[in-house]
Amino acid sequence: MSRISHLNNDFASVEEHIPALRRYAQKLARNPDDAADVVQMCLERALRNFHMFQPGTNLRSWLFTILHNEFISEVRRRARRGHSVPLEDWLDPGCRGGQEEAIEMHEFEKAFTALAPKDREILQMVGIDGTSYATAGARLKLEIGTVKSRVFRARERLRGLMEGTDNRIAA
Repeated sequence: MSRISHLNNDFASVEEHIPALRRYAQKLARNPDDAADVVQMCLERALRNFHMFQPGTNLRSWLFTILHNEFISEVRRRARRGHSVPLEDWLDPGCRGGQEEAIEMHEFEKAFTALAPKDREILQMVGIDGTSYATAGARLKLEIGTVKSRVFRARERLRGLMEGTDNRIAA
């Protein structure tokens, strides 16, 4: 058998181990994309260094050793590189100075105090304190549906006051 046909048979035998390599890589990486990358690196290294494989030894074991070593090397490379940050996060203009938040909070407080007392009460209970609709209804002696509609209307009034579209005076 010529050297070329011998290599073709060896490459074909590598190909039959690819599904098992993929399963093992998935168990190691726990991420399909990372697993596919590790298998790709493993196969590239195996084919590049196939001259080092000793015929008669266990090909499957040789491939799994390469895959495992590639995975460990990749983990170490990533640890040296540190956490990757998506490009769009780099394009963020930066943190805000706090002035905008202070102004927004002042506008919110102004609008909240302009609400009718019953609207402030229901928003305080449900929106700020986190009281459930059922508990708020029990405290106010109202049905849950009534509580929900009052919260909705109070939020709409508050939104209108914040946007300057609600000029009604609190009752």
